[in-house]
Amino acid sequence: MRLQTLLIILISGLSVACAQNKLNNKKPNILFLLADDLGYGELGCYGQKVIQTPVLDGLAKEGMRFTDFYAGNAVCSPSRAVLLSGKHSGINTIRGNNGVFNDDRWMRVALKKDEITLGEMLKEVGYQTAFIGKWHVDDPNDLSTWAYARGFDYAVQEQWGSRFGGIDYDGDMHWINGKQDSVYYDQDEWDCKDEFRTEIAFRHLNKLDKNKPFFLFMSYRAPHGHERYIRNKELYADKGWNERERMHAAKITLLDKQIGRLMKKLDEMGELENTLILFSSDNGPHHEGHDPEFFESNGELSGIKRDLYEGGIRVPLIAYWKGKIKPATVTGHISGFQDIMPTLANVAGADIPEQTNGISILPVLTGKEQPKHKTMNWEFQLDGWNRKMPKGGFRQSARIDNWKAVRYGIHSETELYDLSKDIAESNNIADKHPDMVEKMNKLFEEGRTETDGFPYGGVVQDYKAKEKFQFDKNK
Repeated sequence: MRLQTLLIILISGLSVACAQNKLNNKKPNILFLLADDLGYGELGCYGQKVIQTPVLDGLAKEGMRFTDFYAGNAVCSPSRAVLLSGKHSGINTIRGNNGVFNDDRWMRVALKKDEITLGEMLKEVGYQTAFIGKWHVDDPNDLSTWAYARGFDYAVQEQWGSRFGGIDYDGDMHWINGKQDSVYYDQDEWDCKDEFRTEIAFRHLNKLDKNKPFFLFMSYRAPHGHERYIRNKELYADKGWNERERMHAAKITLLDKQIGRLMKKLDEMGELENTLILFSSDNGPHHEGHDPEFFESNGELSGIKRDLYEGGIRVPLIAYWKGKIKPATVTGHISGFQDIMPTLANVAGADIPEQTNGISILPVLTGKEQPKHKTMNWEFQLDGWNRKMPKGGFRQSARIDNWKAVRYGIHSETELYDLSKDIAESNNIADKHPDMVEKMNKLFEEGRTETDGFPYGGVVQDYKAKEKFQFDKNK
């Protein structure tokens, strides 16, 4: 009897030890946090003096802050397409919020089915994948292009209702796993939409298999101008600002609060120490009911959302990974959204998809020697919904080391700046460096591919919408 009892105890102990060992050897979790239209200068750790962001500032203090990190593009759809596919904007399928077809019809363009997404890549190597928030790289009429069909086991996304202009837009409706179910954001129940989305994340995290790693992509809303109402009326009410600016600042501080809640949740689950956290923004600050100069939203940079000057595309990147990333590290490594795919592949032990031209930044995160980009380039197409199309709405920029080139329209003169001396891009020195200008022009022409809906040079003629919409589809 004693022997039998002893065997049971030994077997039980071995089972517990094996289970614990399995947990200890589990691949790292990955949490990607994406703000919507957050400017380079809107966090305290990036120089903001008024808007309070203690959680993200603390995250930067305990992790790594990038000074020269770039979004995929200057507006949401093409920027997110770069992030999800690892293909920079010159070769990406999506180069604007809408593409033009038959010279007069603007419509949403989706990622192609053969383009691997972050969700598909990580799901393939055993990750529990989830996406919550704004997807915006789909054809709204084709569920096979939505997040749930593109590698995410669980997907809750807001949706624009029509590929041809989204007349039935309702950003408060959040669809679950395609259209299997839905949940509605009640403005009177939550301080802001980001609190609502964080609660959805909590419910999802509670259902996870603790023996498997997870990838959670939180596509937050702040401080996008289309969230025109938030319940919270107290934050910054004593400042005397107009309501639009008060609300802009409040949305950012409330976002910071939600990230703090999410980190606390991971800590309570015992998962925080084994989680790589990345925070960034999809493009520079907006001016949609908000004056970006009011809070110096782009810091010292020139340009805002839709610009390919630094203010439109240079964004924060904060990385935290306990025990792997040295606290209070600041790096000037030049990198961008296309680098996230190979980085997460390295972290997860996945094969890097051939489609990406990004370079993993895992070495710089872990203090090792880091390969560098020889060039970085961006291509952007404004769309024609209710706006004129100067110079075809076609914009390009490129960076080689500290040299930065910009041109708006293929027949325009190329501007050249030395970012080491002129981060504000205020002194065009193209006439003094013709060889570098020629090199940049060659990159503009050869560092790209053709793709449907985004012709080289853009749409030459102005486009007048045949229908009037109650909102600007581009936003």
